[in-house]
Order: sequence, then structure tokens, then C-alpha cells
Amino acid sequence: MSERPTKAVLRVLNGEPVWPLPIWIMRQAGRYLPEYRATRSQAGSFLDLCYNPRLAEEVTLQPIRRFGFDASILFSDILVIPHALGQDVRFVENEGPKLDPVTSSKDFPRLADELPLERLDPVFETLDRLSRSLPKETTLLGFCGAPWTVASYMIAGKGTPDQAPARLTAYRDPAFMDALIDRLVRASTAYLIRQIDAGAEAVQIFESFGSALPPALFDRLSLDPIRRMVDGLKQARPQAKAIVFVRGGGANLHRFAAAGIGDALALDWTLDPAVVLPTLPNTVATQGNLDPLALIAGGEALTQGVDHVLAAARGRPHIFNLGHGILPETPIEHVERMIARVRGA
Repeated sequence: MSERPTKAVLRVLNGEPVWPLPIWIMRQAGRYLPEYRATRSQAGSFLDLCYNPRLAEEVTLQPIRRFGFDASILFSDILVIPHALGQDVRFVENEGPKLDPVTSSKDFPRLADELPLERLDPVFETLDRLSRSLPKETTLLGFCGAPWTVASYMIAGKGTPDQAPARLTAYRDPAFMDALIDRLVRASTAYLIRQIDAGAEAVQIFESFGSALPPALFDRLSLDPIRRMVDGLKQARPQAKAIVFVRGGGANLHRFAAAGIGDALALDWTLDPAVVLPTLPNTVATQGNLDPLALIAGGEALTQGVDHVLAAARGRPHIFNLGHGILPETPIEHVERMIARVRGA
């Protein structure tokens, strides 16, 4: 019989209500922190920072030192997977990621069929370092992007407002899209398994572009691939816990819950927890979902936003978080106020 976890986040992921709610926030290591900006300036490129275990460990630890969050999430990026597969990936200042597009099966020879895990050894070293340097009460999270979200970048060569290039490809060349998604499912599953072996206790799968998918494509490109990833992870490492975050996937939230995909479902800020949470079984853990702009605004907007989540989540297995990543212009004192309100509830 497995030992009952003592860390608050892992207790929630085991289906246990914990009060006060444990808290961490997406993108908690980032540009809103002056210490992050100082470390980032030492690294060279953004990818250099991701692949430097000493500096990646440092920026991952910074929000833990400052705020004492209940979970620490690996500092990396979802695009290390296509980069490791062989696609050219670079980050342009003030523009974001740029990739040499992969648009048809003719481009597959440029990519490895299976993920060369050794190319990601620096990421696994970062996790190993964190597993030894984090406070004993802090859960260590790994992560990756969901196949549809990563494929959208690979096909368009950049972020696009509505993922039109990838959606159009899915309609025009379904065989290529299915083959790309399949390759990403296999690569991402292997990556997550290796993250668990390197010290991560749980992982989050980010479907950041879920809102772009129409019903005709959602199961094929999002729900089923994520199911396969979680199943593959659990078969290989039964102790691993998985949080699934589908931004804009509210209409499909109950389908993920009914299918048992993941140990927790993360809600974006567009969902009302007072409406959604009572419709989910008490055994389904959830996470979220303060609007990141309410955190920037502060004042009464922040107080009301935090209190609304707390009231809806009381008595349920829930992790307090934002409904998406924290934004660079967020005042640090607002983060401090949010944490104090969550922990003082």
C-alpha cells in the first residue's frame, strides 16, 4: 500500500480537500520578478536559459524563496520538444518564438521519429537539482505542451491569433496532421516519464490553444492525444500525477472528467467556479482560476476574485492558481496580497 502524501498539492491530487487551499501560479518564474530579469540577462538567449541547469534551477527557486508557493514548476518551455526533434527554434526579443515551419509529410525527414532524450539532459539535470534544493514541503512539477498546441507552433512557425494555419492543415491534410500529432504524443509521453524519473512528482499538460479547435476536431486533436499521453505516463509510472489544463476547453471539461483524464483539471479564467465545480464529482480535483488581469488590477477586483474562488472550492480538492500565466506587468505586492488572502481564509 502506497504511503499517504504529506505535501499539500499532492494531497489534493490524491483527491483530498485541503484548507487553506495550496497555491502556485502559472509562469511564477518570470519577468514580473526583478531577480528573474537579472538572471535572464546572464543567460544569453531564452533557450540558453532553459538549457543551463544552474540558471534554470535558480529562476525556478526564485518565486519559492520570495513567496513560499506550495509547488515549484520547472523553468523550461513547451518548444524544447520540437527543438529536440530537430526543428529549428529560436526566440526573438519582443516577438516570441520563431520556428522553421513543418507543413507536410515531406518535412518529416527533418525530424527525429522518436524523441532523442539525451538532447534534453540539461532539463533533467535541472529537475534533479531542484529535487534536492527545494523545501521539503514543496511539490516539484514538470510539464509539457499538449500535441495540438505544440503542432500549431510547428506548422505556423510562430504563434498565431487563432491557429488558422494548423486548423487549415488539419482539414486539408488530415493524414499529415494525425502523423504529426502521433509523433508528438510519443515524444511528449517519453519526455514526461523521464521528468518523473528525474525528480518531478507531478506534471502539467498545457493545451494553451484549446479554444481554437471546433467540435469536429477537438476529440481527434486534443482530447484523445492528451488521454494517450496520460495513459502512457500512468502505465509507465503509476505514482505520477497529471494536471490537465485546456485553455478555452470549458465545453469539454466534463468529458475530460468523465473519461478520468488526469488527476486534476485546471480551469481558465472564463469559467465560473461557482457554476462549474458543483457539477463535477467531489473526487475530481481542480485548479485555478483567478483572472490574471484581476491580479494586475489589485484592490477590490483582486479581493473579490480570490474570495469567489475560495467560496466555490471550499470542501473540494482544489489548488488555487490563476486562469492562465501571470503577466510581466503584475505588481509583486499584489501577488503577496493574493497569497495572504488565500492562506488567511
